[in-house]
Amino acid sequence: MTNKINFALNHMTAPRLDVRQFIDLATRLGCVGVELRNDLADKQLSTRDFFDGENPAGIGDYARSKGLRLLGLSEAYGFNRWDEAMEQKVALLIEQAKASGAESISLIPSNDGAKEPDEKRLLDLRNALAAILPMLKQANLIALIEPLGFTTSSLRRKREAVEAIQAVGGNDHFRLVHDTFHHFLASETKYFPEWTGIVHISGVVNPALTAEEMQDGHRILVDGADRLRNVEQIKSLLAMGYKGAFSYEPFAASVHADADIESGLRTSMDLLGSAA
Repeated sequence: MTNKINFALNHMTAPRLDVRQFIDLATRLGCVGVELRNDLADKQLSTRDFFDGENPAGIGDYARSKGLRLLGLSEAYGFNRWDEAMEQKVALLIEQAKASGAESISLIPSNDGAKEPDEKRLLDLRNALAAILPMLKQANLIALIEPLGFTTSSLRRKREAVEAIQAVGGNDHFRLVHDTFHHFLASETKYFPEWTGIVHISGVVNPALTAEEMQDGHRILVDGADRLRNVEQIKSLLAMGYKGAFSYEPFAASVHADADIESGLRTSMDLLGSAA
């Protein structure tokens, strides 16, 4: 292995585990950190409240007692459709991040397929970032923007996110999520390592799917049949100087139901580690 990969886990990897069990899993796998999610119940992947109903500070302390960073909290979905309800959602996520000691929050663009002129779409994005920026400054926090490569997404490409961040003067408080799945779907070729706050990794292996047909439910652990070119993307990011975490985020039901997810993750990590 020519480069050490700093692996992490997004709770989407093992939503059947409660948060402490999930942290313990990441510890056993030698991860550098974890990402926790507020939408597992909404996605009907769990019946538990965010932080399992515990005090966020206690969960953050537990992660750090295991030598893990609490890399981020997800998510504020549809943040670029800014209104009073979204402001309250972002404010709550920031409050929870501060209480738990999380390093970032995640901002996810609307994926509703709405057809709108680029001028309006990008203006809405800038307006949302301009509204969120003072909230981040007050909290001394980073927000991670994750472009979604779906054709139905209101923000597909990282370049547009970077341009919007610069337009509102948010260089110190916004970063990108480089998601290998969405990078592939958007047919992106440019990397933004200096803007990247975290990398999400997952694989798609079904040979019958076109890129346009790929959905979250197809995302499994990265293996040797991966079609998303995870190894190529990881090697490129490392070569360009990215030193952050590579966090597993598979959405497939088969992964969530895996009774031996730890073994599957070890196998995938070994494959990526030997190839990078």
